Amino acid sequence: MKIGVLGSGDVAKTLASGFLKHGHEVMIGSRTPEKLGEWAGKNSGAATGTFSDAAAFGELLVLAVKGSAAAEVLRIAGAQYLEDKTVVDTCNPIADEPPVNGVLPFFTGSDESLMEQLQIEFPDARFVKAFNSVGAGRMVDPVFADGKPTMFIAGNSEEAKKQVSAILDSFGWETADMGGVEAARAIEPLCMLWCIPGFLHNEWTHAFKLLRK
Repeated sequence: MKIGVLGSGDVAKTLASGFLKHGHEVMIGSRTPEKLGEWAGKNSGAATGTFSDAAAFGELLVLAVKGSAAAEVLRIAGAQYLEDKTVVDTCNPIADEPPVNGVLPFFTGSDESLMEQLQIEFPDARFVKAFNSVGAGRMVDPVFADGKPTMFIAGNSEEAKKQVSAILDSFGWETADMGGVEAARAIEPLCMLWCIPGFLHNEWTHAFKLLRK
């Protein structure tokens, strides 16, 4: 599959490298593509370009940018390149304020989510929330003594969620589908929970696991 990754931070580069490792074609897009030169040099077959280039290239897109920049990045990429495509939304609505006793502040309320805002603005895209509740170092092929970790996903398109579930399976995850876009109200705050041990105890290597009877 052709994957367009929007972003140039650790999450974007980690996932782009993971898709390459698992046999996909990848273009990673940035406002300033030249800063991706070092990463591209270490990842044979990778392509770089602008946000629009990556969005046009990808059959499936990954949005991996700062939450407060997510909508703007999609506008720059071009709504026409999002139409009928699965967009994996890895973003969290983290406010530009320090954590309080390890708890990150969000710029959304309890009755809304960043992904809902994006789905409203870009109704023709098929957003799926994923990869927002674990650190970049454990996103691809994670290994834990207790088995596969669980990735919680949500989105309105069943077809898009099947695509993302297949990717998660190939990346070594168990998928837990929480339903429609509204479920992102619960999934996005998992980022807060995941970060608390990191901020308080410098523990950043854990992941969540859903246990079923």
